[in-house]
Amino acid sequence: MTSNHTDCRYCLQSLRGRKYALREENAYCVTCYDSLFANSCEECKQLIECDSKDLAYKGRHWHERCFKCAKCSRSLVEKPFAAKDEVLLCTECYSDEYSSKCFHCQKTIMPGSRKMEFKGSSWHESCFVCQYCRQPLGTKPLITKDNENYCVPCFEKQFAHHCYSCKKVITSGGVTYHDKPWHEECFVCAGCKTQLSGQGFISKDEYPYCVDCFSRLYAKKCAACKKPITALGGAKFISFEERQWHGECFNCAKCSVSLVGQGFLTRQNDVLCHECGSA
Repeated sequence: MTSNHTDCRYCLQSLRGRKYALREENAYCVTCYDSLFANSCEECKQLIECDSKDLAYKGRHWHERCFKCAKCSRSLVEKPFAAKDEVLLCTECYSDEYSSKCFHCQKTIMPGSRKMEFKGSSWHESCFVCQYCRQPLGTKPLITKDNENYCVPCFEKQFAHHCYSCKKVITSGGVTYHDKPWHEECFVCAGCKTQLSGQGFISKDEYPYCVDCFSRLYAKKCAACKKPITALGGAKFISFEERQWHGECFNCAKCSVSLVGQGFLTRQNDVLCHECGSA
């Protein structure tokens, strides 16, 4: 600016016919203004004179010509940029140096774009989708299988086991019986409905029974002690002419010697060793 009547506020020299600068309504010659108020450029360390454009960022100042990417030297004037350790970088250089790579597409997640974090990996928002229905997962519950993410409904539809008893999805745990999955709470005795998980049981027509119910409903009775004969624990039994005995009960009715693996004779409902049967 020029003036024909104003003196410099600092050196009091006439500004008539000279350029000057105003600050808080006071006029200063260019030399005084620059020495008193001009900022130093972060790049070249020279004063940013009053007739130069002063670009400021977080309390620091640059000449317009000095405001450039520290790596590729391209001008950052009126362009997006990022700062790292007080160094200015264009978005391309910043991405190459510091930005995360998307776990799915392996491309850079550019500064300013929305980034999803999951299990220590980063994703583009558009890449963080259900593998099956392709709908965005965002912050919805999800399940991971073979490094692929699924929304819960799709995972259940594709992979989850359904309980053989109640037909509902088994989300965790469960019991496998006859190659069929069951909820632990659904794996009960077909007779008394007592839970069988972790308990001994006997199978009948693809359904499990507790020992008591199976013995009561289906087990043969020992001809000697009249108690049920079950195969639980690999118990041995002897069968002869529609009758069965526990191995430990198959004894001579007269002298009580064991007949297991021995020849024997019958007399009415009794079994006898050869010696007692011949007497």
